[in-house]
Amino acid sequence: MLLLEKRGFLVTVATNGRAAVEAYQQQDFDLILMDMQMPEMDGMEAFAAIRALERPQAGHTPVVALTAHAIAHDRERCLAAGMDGYVAKPLTAALLFAEIERLAPAAAIEETRAAS
Repeated sequence: MLLLEKRGFLVTVATNGRAAVEAYQQQDFDLILMDMQMPEMDGMEAFAAIRALERPQAGHTPVVALTAHAIAHDRERCLAAGMDGYVAKPLTAALLFAEIERLAPAAAIEETRAAS
């Protein structure tokens, strides 16, 4: 969170997967960083719920899986489920920001302006 805020991003934190889905229903996001190991509803379940909610509006919010499981199978599982990106923990700032810029370039531009 601090890493993102330091770069000028507005961050909303969800303490679990259910809270992530509720936050998605209440506001628009440029990008979602989805922790795959959350309580109550894991990241895959929360992701599926978010995708089901966006279908009626024909919208698409990029979702990046964040996981401590840094094996190829987990990356492939997340991407096969329809996630837009994947970053393994412990993450590096360079990889995280590269994924953000790749998936939400407008957000990265706004972030750069806000940090100036």
